[in-house]
Amino acid sequence: MTMAEPLLSVRDLTVDIPVASGALHAVRGVDFDLARGETFCIVGESGSGKSMTALAVMGLLGKNMVRSASRLSFDGRDILAAGPRAMRRLRGQHMAMIFQEPMTSLNPSYTIGDQLIEALLLHRSVSRQVARARALELLQKVGITAAESRLGQYPHQLSGGLRQRVMIAMALMCEPELIIADEPTTALDVTIQAQILRLLVDLQRELGMAMILITHDLGVVARIADRVAVMYAGELVEYGTAKEIFDAPAHPYTRGLLRCIPIPGRTERGARLGSIPGIVPSLVGDVRGCSYRARCELAVDACTNAIPERRIEADHVYRCVHVEGGVKATAEVGP
Repeated sequence: MTMAEPLLSVRDLTVDIPVASGALHAVRGVDFDLARGETFCIVGESGSGKSMTALAVMGLLGKNMVRSASRLSFDGRDILAAGPRAMRRLRGQHMAMIFQEPMTSLNPSYTIGDQLIEALLLHRSVSRQVARARALELLQKVGITAAESRLGQYPHQLSGGLRQRVMIAMALMCEPELIIADEPTTALDVTIQAQILRLLVDLQRELGMAMILITHDLGVVARIADRVAVMYAGELVEYGTAKEIFDAPAHPYTRGLLRCIPIPGRTERGARLGSIPGIVPSLVGDVRGCSYRARCELAVDACTNAIPERRIEADHVYRCVHVEGGVKATAEVGP
């Protein structure tokens, strides 16, 4: 994947976690670029490495986790070479992350106002009064009523939907160029999920931010994504524009995911939805070949060898020994 002057550029990103029986390879050779203002969605089952990829980009991995990459840069800055102080300047001021569960992300001992104000005071030379005015403005922007009184409340006094709106406001305090939203609606009911996602998309377009959205909801992805990456067992097995992924999925795993969701107007009431048998394999120790082969109906002996990347269109690439459509894919993508 190549694009002119990407905001975020990732090449050969890996994350290894030491465990009793060796190393768990949570993220394996992930490559992607993100343009300014773009919406990039990462989809896949739980345990596929989506959140770990986001945490690696943000520099928020645990102390025992090992991150490596041939390139990891943000707006021309080398994230790999950045020390703790430089990463703190990047986080919040230029990159921000919205986590899955706001109750565990907000400090229960401090008011909403204190936590919002702290984010701006930490990164900008402004007065507390200016920071408070900014916090109030953003609470109103994210749709929180009676915003003035909310500033004095504690996280436990707010509903899940309001807490998630507070997390979005906190991420926007310093007007970052990139927002990473890690399944931001997981703990919310369906009605509130739709509101939060609509809010994120509207704010992104209004403020011109790039967004990486990590989600299980392929319906949401189809509506808002510019490009999509399908992740399985720590690898990106297919990526391309949203239209390419949904209209002509190439990897067997991508097709399996799409068979699992109902299509309005096409899926008959009461019809059985598709399913993917088996479970995600262990990533501990030596991992070779295609990790999906034990669950794939197209698996052959060659799936135990190194898996090539194949390009279908300019920005539609997948990892598989099978050539999609027999002649549709071009030559293997070089290193």
